[in-house]
Amino acid sequence: MRKYLVIGNPIGHSLSPQIHNHWMKKYRLVDSIYEKRKVEEKDLKKIIEEIRKEEIIGVNVTVPFKKLIIPFLDELDFVAKETQSVNTLFKINNKIVGYNTDSAGFLASIKELYPYSKDSKIPRPLEGKHIFILGAGGVTSSIISALKNEGAKIILSNRTKEKANELQKLFPKLEVLDWGKRPLVCNIVINTTSVGLNNDEEIRIDFSDYDKNFHKSTLFYDLIYNPKETIFLKKARLRGNKTMNGKMMFLNQAKYAFNIWTNILPEIDDEVTKLLD
Repeated sequence: MRKYLVIGNPIGHSLSPQIHNHWMKKYRLVDSIYEKRKVEEKDLKKIIEEIRKEEIIGVNVTVPFKKLIIPFLDELDFVAKETQSVNTLFKINNKIVGYNTDSAGFLASIKELYPYSKDSKIPRPLEGKHIFILGAGGVTSSIISALKNEGAKIILSNRTKEKANELQKLFPKLEVLDWGKRPLVCNIVINTTSVGLNNDEEIRIDFSDYDKNFHKSTLFYDLIYNPKETIFLKKARLRGNKTMNGKMMFLNQAKYAFNIWTNILPEIDDEVTKLLD
């Protein structure tokens, strides 16, 4: 049996097994199974040894290990190296390689609203857009990397300014604001914090002036997908702003990880999206 895992702590909430096992069944990978495993930092070396011995074929990495896993790896792909964040592991040519599919997963989701057009005078639809990011957690560097490469102007705010400054070292053009402050004009506002996982949690930043007509086109994006609509998104919707949760990012990062392991690029259809409902 070819075994695949997602590791993290906590891990009970993860829906990755439902997604990957669905694809394994759909594409007739009958000898494959995907499971979740709660691990501690001391277990990371053992996970890598299991991959070397091919007791595990592929691994997804979630919080809080996306950076902590890096010292145990032989190589990183370009995005993982730039972001210092790894969410996918695979053995190639006897080397354990760390990949970052979060960045591409995010970009694929947002391009539903900002699609490329061969006829457009602007080949990169996010170029020059002002993006305001809330939070500086494990996945934030992946979001910054995706947007930076599209030519966007990125402003970030985090409760702990030291973490924001650490990201600024990775991305020198990143602008950092004190928590609670806002830039004047934003095309997209992204919540990368965990605030909103509980239905009664709310980010205490005032966006009430975004109900003006010239702000109606602003997209409020929350990486959280369960619940489907956080208070952050609900308030944006009631103001008349565009909203999007993290469901499609989650599915796209899973799609690209599945492709790395199996050389199959799975389809994201209604059947698989319903697994997250």
